[in-house]
Amino acid sequence: QVQLVESGGGLVQPGGSLRLSCAASRSIYTFRAMAWYRQAPGKQREQVAGITRVGTTNYADSVKGRFTISRDNSENTVYLQMNSLKHEDTAVYYCNAQDFNTFNNHWGQGTQVTVSS
Repeated sequence: QVQLVESGGGLVQPGGSLRLSCAASRSIYTFRAMAWYRQAPGKQREQVAGITRVGTTNYADSVKGRFTISRDNSENTVYLQMNSLKHEDTAVYYCNAQDFNTFNNHWGQGTQVTVSS
């Protein structure tokens, strides 16, 4: 069973920055792709950013130019650097990993990000 553990959430003022981390219990090179999702109260979960096994990235339009997803294979960790945070970025952020062969999805427990003055 794969474990994904997120960290780095918290309270930040508008315009501030946070870096989220997602540590996997096995080599992240075994995943087809990893991604960050978020879910705000009363809204559906949405993908924020994704990164493939070979490092190709994609972003939701709402975060392009502000968020950066990266991976450290040696640490089995994926990061989400969030800059110029806005009130509307407030949500629980979840890490997702998709198995290379089975396409099974694994989820972390989530970390709360609150952008407020």
